[in-house]
Amino acid sequence: MLSLRCLTISLFLLSPVFADGPQDNIPDKVRRIPAQGITVPAEKEQELRSKLNQLQTQIASVQQHKQADRALLPDVMIFERAVRCALDYNEFFAENEFGKADGLLDEGLARCAQLLAGDPQWTRQTGLIVRGYISRIDRTVQPYGVVIPDDYDTHHTVPSRCDLWFHGRGEKLSEVNFLWDRMKNRGRFAPDHTIVLHPYGRYSNAFKFAGEIDVLEALDDVRSRYRIDDERTSVRGFSMGGAACWQFATHYADRWFAANPGAGFSETPRFLDVFQKETLNPQPWEKTLWNLYDCDKWSGNLLHCPTVAYSGENDPQKQAADVMEEALAERGMRLRHLIGPGMGHTYDPVSAAAVDAALADLAITGRPRSVPLIHLTTYSLRYNRMRSATIDGLTEHWKPAELRVSCELQTSDRGPVLRVSARNINAFRLNFKSGELPLSAAVLQNLLGNKPRPIQVSIASPDSDRAPQWLPLQGPFSDGGFELQVHQRENGQWHAGPKPAGLRKTHGLQGPIDDAFMDSFVFVRPTGKAAHDAVGKWANAELERAVEHWRRHFRGDARVVDDTDVTPEMISDCNLVLWGDPYSNSVLGKIGARLPIQWDDTAVSAGAQSWDASGHALIMIAPNPLNPDRYVVLNSSFTFRDYAYLNNARQVPMLPDWAVIDLSTAPGNVWPGKVAAADFFNEEWQLKTTTNP
Repeated sequence: MLSLRCLTISLFLLSPVFADGPQDNIPDKVRRIPAQGITVPAEKEQELRSKLNQLQTQIASVQQHKQADRALLPDVMIFERAVRCALDYNEFFAENEFGKADGLLDEGLARCAQLLAGDPQWTRQTGLIVRGYISRIDRTVQPYGVVIPDDYDTHHTVPSRCDLWFHGRGEKLSEVNFLWDRMKNRGRFAPDHTIVLHPYGRYSNAFKFAGEIDVLEALDDVRSRYRIDDERTSVRGFSMGGAACWQFATHYADRWFAANPGAGFSETPRFLDVFQKETLNPQPWEKTLWNLYDCDKWSGNLLHCPTVAYSGENDPQKQAADVMEEALAERGMRLRHLIGPGMGHTYDPVSAAAVDAALADLAITGRPRSVPLIHLTTYSLRYNRMRSATIDGLTEHWKPAELRVSCELQTSDRGPVLRVSARNINAFRLNFKSGELPLSAAVLQNLLGNKPRPIQVSIASPDSDRAPQWLPLQGPFSDGGFELQVHQRENGQWHAGPKPAGLRKTHGLQGPIDDAFMDSFVFVRPTGKAAHDAVGKWANAELERAVEHWRRHFRGDARVVDDTDVTPEMISDCNLVLWGDPYSNSVLGKIGARLPIQWDDTAVSAGAQSWDASGHALIMIAPNPLNPDRYVVLNSSFTFRDYAYLNNARQVPMLPDWAVIDLSTAPGNVWPGKVAAADFFNEEWQLKTTTNP
């Protein structure tokens, strides 16, 4: 029988979500997200700011206290930031939130007192706990919640199962509301003997981009503070959180013992057509970029992630699972899809119990240590790994790439064989750790007796008519592990070893523009004068907008420095986002001649094409000539704008690797101006022979 606790439905997590109607399909008339908050009465604001000042003073005392565990300060800073941002940016949305803020400040002050006393009690508590970490992306503190089971082993001798739960869309889900909910509400599912991690995801972006990194950073932080079982970690969610679950299940399939998506969306174009009744007219690069997050195209990866989906029978968002069911059927798999009879956008008790039981059964086994087949589908080197296989090079980004690896023992003289099929791939690695290779050293010795044979690799390239190529290799290591790195030369032949040195797209350095904001970045402000006033005015306005919208939409503070203050440490550690032109921004002036598109006072030139520099500006991402291991970005933050905030399925990259902007059209809610041209660079970060007009 289900407990009342399990039947509790959080208003934040499972509130009904339906299409917002035709009014949210008009790009020129976009409501603000988040909406402006209510007025805080002067007396209440003074009271909150006074207590906020006390907390800030106490945090400073902890920072100076030698005996205090300052590594735990993020667990206090989350309360300070939540209330400060709500006050400074008018993000109280209801009167009851004043009391929530007051309670959060009390909790922050209590934790400071415990740190100063050397007794941080919350680190040993069970139940609902909120904590924080400092994000590498922008060095702001980010919150998350955990539910620690009553029987958690505080001695860390027994690892615990861990479920990640992705929350639903909440346009008013400020840090204040998130923290309060996580301190009061156990959530829709809280299985016994299980730690449940509730990431914030940097607000309402379907846990994509910086929201995606928030999930991974929060999980790493939980792993450092609690002993969780990596072989029994799952992803779950509903509504917008269901969309996130599909994304993490297909893009990080080998990290989870199970996935449990509910409702939500699983791709962009079909969902917006059905749910939002939106007529789409995508630019060529937009349609290409849908491949990044359209999970139906990545469905083959679910071979490595047992998935139990749920939908209400009458929920429009059942469409998400229907799309994935169709995609899996094309690959010969059937989706385990539980449907709540007569239900709308919510769980019914029977289905909820069935889902929990299914995941409990899967948790008994956990992730398998060794599998007979590895399958990886990808469209980008951002997602290039599956179990023991890693793709190091694609023939062409944004087209489907598939790597399949199977192990078998030949009865012929060939002996043990790894069969590899590599489509749209020109470099990959295999790194089987001890216990991961089905053909372990012990098995080989048993089967081959006194005639040991080396492992051989058969590599087939379905893109060509060539026969599979055989590479004889050494046997496994004495611990049963095995390593292999190969690359394909221009003649199509595979050779052992890494690709020759040279500038090319690699993991974490493959674009598009939005990729730069999934790691540490700095906005570099110009201090000089642009060659043309229109360009300088546009760049300064876009920088100002980028700072505001990074905080508003991704809940952080973008670091901004003058071009004269860029340090070697920033060049080494950060993606540099340069605003202005080569004349106003000294860093851009220094590297401009070494970038694949040229920009001077007369023209922006991309190969044979050029545009008048007096009325055009350049947006671009490329490896930084000052540090080719990091990006340099020109004149852009994340590329989706206000119109996309209205529906999470719209929140996808809007620009490829470069774009020329015609400034005769003012920036709007979709584009930063009229896009005169845009395209991707090739795999060597150079212009393609043809570009999209």
